[in-house]
Amino acid sequence: MKYVGIAAYSGEPSPKLMEDAKHFIHMFARCCGNERVALVVGGYWGLMKVLVDEGLRLGLPVVIIPPIELENIKYPEGAVVIKSGTSYRMRSIILVRTCDVLVALGGAGGTFQEIVSAYDEGRPIFVLGGRGLPTDKVKQLAPYIDDRRTSKIFYTEAVDELVKEVCRELCLH
Repeated sequence: MKYVGIAAYSGEPSPKLMEDAKHFIHMFARCCGNERVALVVGGYWGLMKVLVDEGLRLGLPVVIIPPIELENIKYPEGAVVIKSGTSYRMRSIILVRTCDVLVALGGAGGTFQEIVSAYDEGRPIFVLGGRGLPTDKVKQLAPYIDDRRTSKIFYTEAVDELVKEVCRELCLH
């Protein structure tokens, strides 16, 4: 099984961002076909809720690693919820260490942390930008955050291109 970590906006997503997230999940599900790929997210609110609901609706395995503060809320049937007993920041490290690739669909501080952690851990990073969120600034850092070049950051403003590159990295094309 391959694990695709998804870092996503925890605030109220715009209709455009929700549309982009659903488009990503639909294209990704088509790309995966019968492959064993699971989505891994850090919660069930904001844009993450849209991704979880749509992924489950399409039959994708979904893993949720919530922070301890939100471990006891109601989660959707069919999702695997890992109650790690960790804070927001620590659960982000677990998410990154769990995934084979990280996809950032726009966000703020938490998404930035997950991008930097994935970079430090050598995980390939794929960022959807141009959505008016703080993570649009990742474009200025790509393809490498520093001279160590521990991982490459792929930045695009097109959902179709994002999915194509993620699937290529996972060898699912």
